[in-house]
Amino acid sequence: MNSLKYLLLLLLVPFLGISQTKDSRYQPKPYVQLKHPEWSKNATIYEVNIRQYTKEGTFKAFEKHLPRLKKMGVDILWLMPIHPIGEEHRKGKLGSYYSVKDFKGVNPDFGTLQDLKNLVDKIHAMGMYVIIDWVGNHSAWDNPLAKEHPDWYTKSREGHFQPTPWYDWDDVIDFDYNNPDFREYMTGALKYWVKEANIDGYRCDVAGFIPVDFWENAREELDQIKPVFMLAEWESRDLYRKSFDMTYSWSLWDKLKLATTGGKGANALYEYMAHDVGSFPYDSYRMLFTDNHDKNSWEGNQFSNFGKGLETAMALCGIANGMPLVYSGQEAGLERSLEFFEKDEIMWKDHKFYGMYQKLFDLKHKNQALWNGKWGGEMIRITNNQMSDVLSFYREKNDDAVLSIFNFSDKSLTTSVDTKYYYGQYRELFTGKIFNINSEKTVLNLKPWDYLVLVKN
Repeated sequence: MNSLKYLLLLLLVPFLGISQTKDSRYQPKPYVQLKHPEWSKNATIYEVNIRQYTKEGTFKAFEKHLPRLKKMGVDILWLMPIHPIGEEHRKGKLGSYYSVKDFKGVNPDFGTLQDLKNLVDKIHAMGMYVIIDWVGNHSAWDNPLAKEHPDWYTKSREGHFQPTPWYDWDDVIDFDYNNPDFREYMTGALKYWVKEANIDGYRCDVAGFIPVDFWENAREELDQIKPVFMLAEWESRDLYRKSFDMTYSWSLWDKLKLATTGGKGANALYEYMAHDVGSFPYDSYRMLFTDNHDKNSWEGNQFSNFGKGLETAMALCGIANGMPLVYSGQEAGLERSLEFFEKDEIMWKDHKFYGMYQKLFDLKHKNQALWNGKWGGEMIRITNNQMSDVLSFYREKNDDAVLSIFNFSDKSLTTSVDTKYYYGQYRELFTGKIFNINSEKTVLNLKPWDYLVLVKN
């Protein structure tokens, strides 16, 4: 009898999973091989336009806003380019921040190197971090490198300097990353600011135009100085492996615009959600936003782009998988496009958006379901009877959970949400209202553009 039981057990072993192969070729391997800074696990990010932030447009004048941003819940301050701006082929009176004349210099309009260091020190003293914008793809025409090392640039058929091919960036000229000496110089310049100013990393302009192997080596060398945080202005999986902690979620912005002013409703968002869960590497960070300097400068403003669905889009960016970004002035209800090549001071005023971001960011800090990368919870689709208009999903991690419902329509909708697996007591983030979910279907009366962020108690 015992031998019969043993034989049956041997026959069942393959079905019990006990005999899974140990061959290393078939073992799952994590794609993301870099190590995110520990402090980034539940971080938020804020883009600082120094030129337009204050009347003075200086590092020193910006300092007085730090307590307000800290109170709002900002963790990472991203400073738009801080370098001197080229004068040759300059656009407008003040020029583009992204036409860099000296990669190791400070724009005198903003202050001195010491002023920058003082700002970084104050940011750190308040428990925040700072990254600066890095323009590695091109330089200003009058950057000394053009005369000292003309072989570091790509050339036209006639042998002349040229802007980045296919773009109208005629105030800059294109670098050639096939030159090893140039790569060494650019890596050294990146290391310079980490050592000299004690910054915590970079936002890298058009990162996808620069070879991945350059970024992988640069990241390795920077991490030898201190753990850095790297943000790529790009949306691509290959940059996550050894180069960047986070990339832009350009596609979510596009889908949110379609869902709101485009009139497509929640249907516009499902492909994005599926791809986020199914195609982006586990432990990758994605930056979520309703505005940034590119969108604001060239494609309208937060109100014109999202209309009455703006707050719904903002709430989704605070709850979905990724790190929420706020652009300078958004929290004050910025309702215009800021000039890019001229002075155009932001008018600061109290606005309800500040409190909205404050609540979303506080929840992100405290609730592990909303943390970044591997520290957070996957977005789990929840079905409802209004799928064309209403997006609903659930995130959980350890003992934390958030159930969110977004009405991406201008209609009042009686919505039945499938809550079979999500029983419990929840508190709505913005109203404090208690929801006791104890049945397979939960009926909600949603107003136009309504959003509910239900935090499990």
